[in-house]
Amino acid sequence: MNPSTAYAASDSDLEDEAFLLRLGERVRSWRERQHVTRKVLAQTSGVSERYLAQLEAGQGNMSILLLRQLAQAMRMPLEALVSEASGAPAEAAAVQRLLTGLSPAQLEGAQRVLLEHFRARHAHIALVGLRGAGKSTLGALLAAELAVPFIELDREVEREAGATLAELFGLYGQDGFRRYERRALERVLAEQPAAVIATGGSLVSAPETYERLLSSCHTVWLRAAPEEHMARVVAQGDMRPIQGHAAAMDDLRQLLVERTPLYARADASVDTAGRSIRHSLAELRACVQPARNRETA
Repeated sequence: MNPSTAYAASDSDLEDEAFLLRLGERVRSWRERQHVTRKVLAQTSGVSERYLAQLEAGQGNMSILLLRQLAQAMRMPLEALVSEASGAPAEAAAVQRLLTGLSPAQLEGAQRVLLEHFRARHAHIALVGLRGAGKSTLGALLAAELAVPFIELDREVEREAGATLAELFGLYGQDGFRRYERRALERVLAEQPAAVIATGGSLVSAPETYERLLSSCHTVWLRAAPEEHMARVVAQGDMRPIQGHAAAMDDLRQLLVERTPLYARADASVDTAGRSIRHSLAELRACVQPARNRETA
């Protein structure tokens, strides 16, 4: 074997290894920034948790390297080759190259600047939080004050699927629900120039859908103590939580712990614990009004 060929092969292997390591690091860094566990990402993406672990360890499969080789042969950036967009102007490609050189902290800053200057996201107000936080009650009152539609996203999911949530989960499971949830959100954003949107409590566990919500809406987390969440759900007529009350409360507390880092990514938060509807509405109004003022300035 020609020694130069052997060295070339060795250099190529090292480049491939470095590429896979960078890819794995990007996936892991994204999860850490978004506070998403590997298990949640596996569930929402349909990719096995084992494969994600291998990918993050720099052990992605050969198909990734083959795609990279194809992009190199075409003298095209890999991200351009795999883009789902039908085409992008030269300016967009230039911006993409600029962003590629930024650190994670700089990327977050760039995202904030772009959102502030180019997206009319404050026309849509989205409420996130566990069931029983007051999203429906406060959302409807706020929408009435602002003279915009009030939309419960779960009802739009049922409309999109032509089935109740229970039927949707029974027919298609969690993955099917997530697909219809994303479609419903996209439709609402396209159809309504402005709205107050009450989301389902678990939407924050769907990374891509939550990113879409955060980038398109002024998002407010409605918070309450676990005991108040439980009491309000029961007051709404759902008696299921009473069965096995201690276990249900433990599950609710754990769920709140797991989702708190996700809910905390919202633009603002309102604590409704121990507060009257009037008081909570005033706080909600106060945290969304400055954003709307900037939007109309």
